[in-house]
Amino acid sequence: MYSIYFCNFSIFSIPLFSRSSISSLDNILTDSTNARIWYSSHFIMAVSACFRVSAASFMWLVSSASSACCCFSSARLAFSSACWVRIVLSGIKQRKGSTMYEKYESPLSSRYASEEMLYLFSQKKRIQVWRRLWTALARAEHDLGLPITAEQVAELEAHIDDIDFACAAQREREVRHDVMAHVYAYGKAAPGAAGVIHLGATSCYVTDNGDLILYRDGLRHLRKELLDVLKNLADFAEKYKSLPTLGYTHYQPAQLVAVGKQAALWMQDFLSDLEELEHVLAHMKFLGCRGTTGTEASFLELFNGDTEKIDQMNRQISAEFGFAACFDVCGQTYPRKVDSRILNCLSSIAQSAYRMANDIRLLQHDRQIEEPFEENQIGSSAMPYKRNPMRSERICSLSRFLISDAVNASMTASVQWLERTLDDSANRRISMPEGFLCADAILRLCRNVTHGLVVNEAIIGKAVWEYLPFIATENLLMEAVKRGGNRQELHEVIRRCSHAASARMKEGEPCDLLEQLAAEPAFSMHTEDLAVLLKPEAYIGRCPEQVDTFLRKVRPLLEGTSGDTPDIDL
Repeated sequence: MYSIYFCNFSIFSIPLFSRSSISSLDNILTDSTNARIWYSSHFIMAVSACFRVSAASFMWLVSSASSACCCFSSARLAFSSACWVRIVLSGIKQRKGSTMYEKYESPLSSRYASEEMLYLFSQKKRIQVWRRLWTALARAEHDLGLPITAEQVAELEAHIDDIDFACAAQREREVRHDVMAHVYAYGKAAPGAAGVIHLGATSCYVTDNGDLILYRDGLRHLRKELLDVLKNLADFAEKYKSLPTLGYTHYQPAQLVAVGKQAALWMQDFLSDLEELEHVLAHMKFLGCRGTTGTEASFLELFNGDTEKIDQMNRQISAEFGFAACFDVCGQTYPRKVDSRILNCLSSIAQSAYRMANDIRLLQHDRQIEEPFEENQIGSSAMPYKRNPMRSERICSLSRFLISDAVNASMTASVQWLERTLDDSANRRISMPEGFLCADAILRLCRNVTHGLVVNEAIIGKAVWEYLPFIATENLLMEAVKRGGNRQELHEVIRRCSHAASARMKEGEPCDLLEQLAAEPAFSMHTEDLAVLLKPEAYIGRCPEQVDTFLRKVRPLLEGTSGDTPDIDL
């Protein structure tokens, strides 16, 4: 459970007692003397804390057991009472051993996000990063002359991965501090170095630097997914750059465009997101070792006022984790504007994905373009014939969540008090990881959809030919003028005939605009003459050239990009 992200409402809700621990508790309760002890208020608090149930739920147990022990002093009855307690606890054990289906789990972890992103924001990965930071700090302090041995650094290095979460959870229950709980657990794993862990640091050394590392790695993962989406769309745009299709303004039929040009518009939005993401990545800084209020006073003490050693320590640690620089000034935390910048970047990705997916949904309504639909996929539980754009709808749904999630970071950044306040913590534990998981889920869906888009050329052609006579009227007018017609008279004829043809179409009749115009003496053209001018490719303007120009600029970014598609299981 520690190697996958769970909803942060329960991220630190780790049961204190394993099955073996409960068995030990049972053994304690079989002893009559100890049984009396466990019937005390301490028993109530301990059990309610361990099993996360209300202490009030155990009051009846306490009351009954206390009466029994007061009325009867025999060890036998105390033993019986202890057995009774074990029966109750056995029921609790059964309940605590419940499956994943009996407690809330974020759909982002259970349905939508990738294994890579889930692991990145897992408890295991987070604490591994913390331990790497503690090791890096000890190494730097050793290198700069503090009384930390190479053996101690090596011991810390050797125990980065063997994390005793149960030990940390038990300690956190006692001290109410997650960082110090893991300092304790790390010290248990590396006892020879226990005394030098976290030397001179404050909690934000591991929490904030750790978050910056995870966010940086998360952005790098999203960048790869963005490039995959762009690769898919680039191939699609190239293939269909000259295929005429009906354009829409106000979602009403307008002039013709090209299918590939529509994909290029989606690409342009995602390209803007890529540029923003790369800007955020390029300007990310490390917090470093700044102490309790960002003054580095603790390190001044450790290094006897040698400020150059402090700067060298920060440079060494930040370089070890791949950061080019630290913030020049800070409080206890890194500026929460960083979080705002990151989530706004993710929100921008969601906006682009929403726009593309919404366009696909509109086009699928007329069966012009459809998202992938698998052989055994069910579109509707009641209407077997349906092919609902489920994946595009999911993109839109998740995008709304991500767009709104960005507000969390903006509000948090705006209310940071002086050197720090802790009201950011609970919000960030939820909003930041789930922002990344949501962006990951959206881009996975985008990769899947763009890799398998279905273009129904016959349907597109039918829609084009239905409206092409109206679209071609300006060219028809110009040709009629070349043949000696009066422009103003011809304009009025076209206006009158087109309105009449539209009225017939609203009654379910086919478009007869060409026939009406051919019957007008002012045109002096036959239906066949008019039809010659109706070549759809002549009405898409410079769409192919525009797509080519755009792709020449984008292709270099996509070198080495696979453009593969992930399976969407649910």
